[in-house]
Amino acid sequence: MASNSRRVGLIYDDRMCKHFDPDDQYHPENPNRIRSIWKKLESSGINQRCIVMNGKEAEDKDIALVHTKAHIDLIRNISSKKIGLKRNKIAAKFNSIYFNEGSSEAAYLSAGSVIQVAEKVAEGELDSAFAVVRPPGHHAEENEPMGFCLYNNVAIATRYLLDERPDLGIKKILIVDWDVHHGNGTQKMFWDDPRILFFSVHRHDFGSFYPGGEDGSHVMTGEGPGAGYNINVPWENGRCGDADYLAVWDHVLIPVAKEFGPDIILISAGFDAAIGDPLGGCRVSPYGYSVMLHKLLEFAGGKIVMALEGGYNLESIANSVQACIEVLLQQKPIAGSSEAYPFESTWRVIQAVRDKLSAFWQPLAERLTEKTTSMTTPYIQVVSSDSEDEYDTTPHTVSQELEKDIENIIQPFSDLKVNDGQACTISHTWRAELSKIDIWYATFGSNMYQSRFLCYIAGGQVEGMQKPCIGSLDKRKPKEIIWKTFPHRLFFARERTATWGPGGVAFLHPESNSDEKAYMCLYRITLEQFNDVLLQENVSNFDMNSPLFDMTDLQSIENSKCVSAEAVKNGWYHNVLYLGKENGLPILTMTCRLSDIDNFKSGNVLTCKPSKEYANNLIRGLVEGKQLSEEEATTYIQEAASRAL
Repeated sequence: MASNSRRVGLIYDDRMCKHFDPDDQYHPENPNRIRSIWKKLESSGINQRCIVMNGKEAEDKDIALVHTKAHIDLIRNISSKKIGLKRNKIAAKFNSIYFNEGSSEAAYLSAGSVIQVAEKVAEGELDSAFAVVRPPGHHAEENEPMGFCLYNNVAIATRYLLDERPDLGIKKILIVDWDVHHGNGTQKMFWDDPRILFFSVHRHDFGSFYPGGEDGSHVMTGEGPGAGYNINVPWENGRCGDADYLAVWDHVLIPVAKEFGPDIILISAGFDAAIGDPLGGCRVSPYGYSVMLHKLLEFAGGKIVMALEGGYNLESIANSVQACIEVLLQQKPIAGSSEAYPFESTWRVIQAVRDKLSAFWQPLAERLTEKTTSMTTPYIQVVSSDSEDEYDTTPHTVSQELEKDIENIIQPFSDLKVNDGQACTISHTWRAELSKIDIWYATFGSNMYQSRFLCYIAGGQVEGMQKPCIGSLDKRKPKEIIWKTFPHRLFFARERTATWGPGGVAFLHPESNSDEKAYMCLYRITLEQFNDVLLQENVSNFDMNSPLFDMTDLQSIENSKCVSAEAVKNGWYHNVLYLGKENGLPILTMTCRLSDIDNFKSGNVLTCKPSKEYANNLIRGLVEGKQLSEEEATTYIQEAASRAL
C-alpha cells in the first residue's frame, strides 16, 4: 500500500500535562515527556501526515472491565478539593505513585484515548495508531495504582475490544510490552485468558529490577486456559540493545505470533530501554525500535495500536516515537544498521524461554544451534556510584569512554585476550579467599531497603534510581538479615548524586555519641561481596585485580576502628567503620571521614535534605524491616535531615 494512503491515527492532549508531582519537579514521569514528543512530531511535520485527534475520557463502566470499584473511586476522586492535604498521604500508601489536582482528568484521558484509537483501528477507520498518553498504565493492577501508573490503559482497551465490541470480530489480541520494566499489571489481568497473548521483554536482573520479585520470570507462563499465553523474556543485566531485542523477536516472539494469529496488536510502548534513559540502563536505538515494529506489521493486517508507557530521556523518547510513527506510515524501518551481536546472557535467556514454552508452542521446541548462539558481544561492566557527583567531570570521562568502547565492540569473546592470564589469576585468588569470610554489612541509608541493597549484589535498580548498579560477581543473597541500633548520628549531605539526582544522601557520623540513635539493617555477606559494594558506593570504574579491603584490614580494624580504602579515597564512602561484633562476626559500615564532618559544619560541603524518592527507600526499609511505623520512619528521616550537625 502506498505510504500516502496509510491512515495512521495520532492522539495528543495537553490536558494530560496537568498531572505532575507537586513535591518534586525533577520526577522522571513529568509532563515534559509528552511535550517533547509532540514538539518533535510538529517540528518534523510528521503529525501532518497522520490523522490527529484530541483525547477522550474513559467511562467508569469501561475501566471496570479490569479495575475494581474501589480503585476507580480512588482515581476519580483523588483530585477533588475535599481530598486536599490528604492527597500526599494517600499516595504514600502506594508504590511509586504521586497525585495532584490534575491526576484524575489525566488518568481518564489516558485510558480513554487508548480505547478511542483501538476502536478505530479495529473498525478499519484507521490502519494503525499511536496514543501519546500519560500517566502510563502497565504497572497498574486490578485494585491499586503503582509504578507511575494509575489506570492500565492497554488492558482496558484490550478487554473493551473483546467484551464490549464483539461485533468488530476481534477474537485474539497480541499485547507486546517492550517497556524496560515488566508489565506486572497487564500480566495479572490476563493470566488465565487464552484470547490474549501477553509478551513482555524487560530487565529482571534475577528479580532485583523494578517492579521486582518473580512475576517477571520466564517461568510465569499463565495458568488454566491461559497456560502458555504469558511470555516473559527477563534480561539478566542492563545494556541490552538492538541486537538483543531483535534476537528475541526472531527466536521467540515472531514464531509464536505466527502460530497465534492475532486479529490486532496492542503495544505497551515504553521507551525506557532506549539509549540514555536514566532508569532503564539499556541501549535500544530508534532504528532498533523501528525494526521491532516493522517485524510486527506482517500480522493482523498491520492493525497495530501503540500506547506510550515509560521513557524518561526526553531526546531518546521523542526520536524513538518518531521512528515508530514513520514505520506505521511507510511500512519500512528508518535508515540505520545494527552490527553488534547479542550478549551471551541474551542467548541463555532466549533458550530458557523457548524450553519453558516449547510444550505450548511447537516452533520453540527445536534448540538453537551453537552457530547461532556463539555470536556474542562481550559484556563490559559499568558501575554506578552514589559518590559520583554529577558536577564532577572526572568520573564521567571514564563513563563516556566506556560508552564509546561498547558502541564499537562487535567481535566475539575469543578476540579478547589477557596477558598470560595473570590478571585473571590474581583476581580469582583474592576473590576465592575472601568469599570464605563472612561479615555483617551495617546499612543506614537507602540500603536499609532490601530490594535496593540487592541491586549492589545482583545488579539493577529500584524506582527512583537514575542509574543501575552492576552488582557483585558473587550474586548470592545475604545469609542473614538483622536490625540493630547504634549510638551514631544519621545526617544527609551533598546536593546531587548520579544515582538519585538532586537531593542529599545519608551519612553516618564516624564518632559515636550516646545521645544519638541510628537504625541500621545488617546483612551477613562475604568479604568479597563487601568489596564489590564498597566499590560501587565510591567510584564509576576501577580495576578490581586486588581487594579494596583485605584480610589485613579486617584484622586491624578492631583496634583502629576505621580503615580508609585508599584506592577509592575520592569517594564519599571510602571510610570503613568498625561497629563491633554480632555472633562473633565483625560489623562493618562505610561512611565519610571525620575530617569531612568539619567541611559539612563549615558549609564548604553542603548538608542537604534527601529527595522524596531517596527518602521513600529509607522509609520503606524501616517499615518493611518492622522497626518503625510509616509515620515514625518519616519523622525519623525528617529529623535527621533538619538537625544541624
